[in-house]
Amino acid sequence: MIKSMTGFGKGEAVSERGVFSVEIRSVNHRYGEVSVRLPRQFFCAEQEIKQIASSTLKRGKIEISVQWEDRTRTDSTPRIDQLLARGYFDAFNGLTRELGLSQEVPLSLIVAQKGVMQESCELNGTEELQPQLIQAVATAVEAIDRMRAVEGAALAEDLRARRTQVAEWGSRIRERCPLAVAEYQQKLAARIELLAGDLELDPGRIIQEVALLADRCDITEELVRLTSHFAQFDDALLMSEPVGRKLDFLMQEMNREVNTIGSKASDSIITTLVIQIKAEMEKMREQVQNVE
Repeated sequence: MIKSMTGFGKGEAVSERGVFSVEIRSVNHRYGEVSVRLPRQFFCAEQEIKQIASSTLKRGKIEISVQWEDRTRTDSTPRIDQLLARGYFDAFNGLTRELGLSQEVPLSLIVAQKGVMQESCELNGTEELQPQLIQAVATAVEAIDRMRAVEGAALAEDLRARRTQVAEWGSRIRERCPLAVAEYQQKLAARIELLAGDLELDPGRIIQEVALLADRCDITEELVRLTSHFAQFDDALLMSEPVGRKLDFLMQEMNREVNTIGSKASDSIITTLVIQIKAEMEKMREQVQNVE
């Protein structure tokens, strides 16, 4: 079954040392793009987190947020690296003099520099906590994958219903074509008879004109290809692998055939059906953009 590219998942892993809370959000994207935000001390796990997510979530813009609550910390007072702060202060003052500026270097600029403000105690043994982190990530990935599958099932149902409607209109076009040619023949004969008056008509000439019209308006090949695309579309909806790009390609091909049918049509009923098909296929195309 197909999956949606949009979803949300949350995972949590608890131990005596603390709690990892992971949230994953995904939205539509042409490719698979994973970004991770996590505490600095766990940066070493970023690549593994991306691999876990991308192994399940093949397409979409995926954002992963990791929060860590340390239950072993007793001192929450931050420390200031005064030597580093003094270095930044001297450097900024020197730049101010060099540029001939009069303003003072604000304290907020100094403390905003990396390393000046430090946590009172650095977390030790982050390697031991990594399995707990990965567990929380895996739980969140499973949750968002389930949500994307549920939404994908709804998308598949909607696409099948719309595809069935388009196929029904296509069948009506197929049935209408011979009738349109026959009606054209009758109208042509009546028009010529009206204009010719008492002159004798040449039935062979009328048949020749009707044959030329039928040849110009023949849409058999387009309808055959359209039916083939319908079958491929139905098969793709049943696949477990990501098929969003394949469905998008099929929609382009189906739209091309319908446009050709519309350009060949010289019948108002067929033209109306083509307009209805194109409107419905546009809705299908919008839905396909959500498929993984």
